[in-house]
Amino acid sequence: MRFKAHKYGAVAIAATLSLTFAGADMSGAFAQSLDQSDTATQPLSGEGTPVAPIFISREVIQPIPASEQETRPDNAGSLADLVARTEGDTGLSEQMQCLAGAVYFESRGEPLAGQLAVAQVVINRAGSERFPQSYCGVVHQRGQFSFVSNGAMPRIRTESPAWQRAKAIARIAHEGLWESEAGDSLYFHARYVRPDWSNRKIARATISRHVFYR
Repeated sequence: MRFKAHKYGAVAIAATLSLTFAGADMSGAFAQSLDQSDTATQPLSGEGTPVAPIFISREVIQPIPASEQETRPDNAGSLADLVARTEGDTGLSEQMQCLAGAVYFESRGEPLAGQLAVAQVVINRAGSERFPQSYCGVVHQRGQFSFVSNGAMPRIRTESPAWQRAKAIARIAHEGLWESEAGDSLYFHARYVRPDWSNRKIARATISRHVFYR
């Protein structure tokens, strides 16, 4: 599971300027930088007398209130819990529509782990130099996804629970909120077929009816 760290605080760095007098006709000055060590340095004057104490404002980590932790989507105990917590009713960008569409058409009958794995493959491809550099480019690439016909997706039943889950899975995968068993996979196929290319790839995971490869 991946979590996003939330940190609140501020760091202030103070610097001191100490003056040293060598005699009535000579004077000099130097500036001393302070790092963020645990103990502040107290420079001495020419007479060996400590100057005023130096106070350094340290970084403060403010704990997240328990009530907020309980509602954060990345604090879920299971993928199903995370899907239930993830907002799926908001409008999707074109790229996220493509990602959710791939999940919907390729794996809506699969367990959530299998749906997440399909989304992860699309994301991995978009980040690989061997494939188009966007979700829509990956999904609509010729000959890659059988549900795409003439460069377009079929109609989606947007009122269905399957589409709501697909949208949630797409967001979870895109934001890296849950680690997929597919890992760095770039390919997958149904278990009831055995394409020639599978012999030249490294199998990463088998989830329900799909096998995923690097």
